Amino acid sequence: MLLDPDAENDVAYELCQIVGRAILPYRSSDATGQRFGTAFFFQGTDDPVGESLLTAADLTGTPDGELGLRASVTEPAGVAPDAVADAEMRLGWARFPGDGVAVLPTGGLHRYAGDGGWRWRVQPVPAGIAAGPEVVARLGADASSAFVLAHGVREDGSRPLEVAIERVVRDGDAVGITTELPPGYVGAPVFIVQADPVGEVSLYCLGLVLPGVGAHPVATFDRIRAVLPATPGD
Repeated sequence: MLLDPDAENDVAYELCQIVGRAILPYRSSDATGQRFGTAFFFQGTDDPVGESLLTAADLTGTPDGELGLRASVTEPAGVAPDAVADAEMRLGWARFPGDGVAVLPTGGLHRYAGDGGWRWRVQPVPAGIAAGPEVVARLGADASSAFVLAHGVREDGSRPLEVAIERVVRDGDAVGITTELPPGYVGAPVFIVQADPVGEVSLYCLGLVLPGVGAHPVATFDRIRAVLPATPGD
């Protein structure tokens, strides 16, 4: 569904209120340099053990990755560190390069916080809005409005939460953002608004941004869901 600019701005604002505290900056590096991306909390079930942190597989797998924290995602104020290193994440990332996705069960993150005297205060993306195959199938060659919540990278090194309003299309089994996104957006969640066959309009989390040049593939949630059961429990 392609929305008019005013409606797009309204959706972008609402998304920041609903899931803004699900989104966190992620950074890693390899021999070619630093890689900046975004990770987000996803609540797969009503049970807290169903919570995971999701990002793009290409960002993970190095020994020095770290998840940045904002004051709004922890409590009490002033206790949590500025970042959590991958080494503190207990089990570490489960990587699925074929799907482009990395998954981290968050039990270790919650224990790390408890040991440090603080708590996570996040708004995970709920399973109820994760796009199923029928949502993906309704996408086509005609562009739909897409909303990417990510932590960009400013010239001074800061990582503010941003919303990019873009376009998404489907070509066969491939779904993608039609333009190149700024640094820091890989791994970020992509949201769309879509009408079902009876005309009811709903918000969906389509998936997450994968690396690209000129455009970006999207790992859709039908693919993400397929790897979640294979993720080691915590």
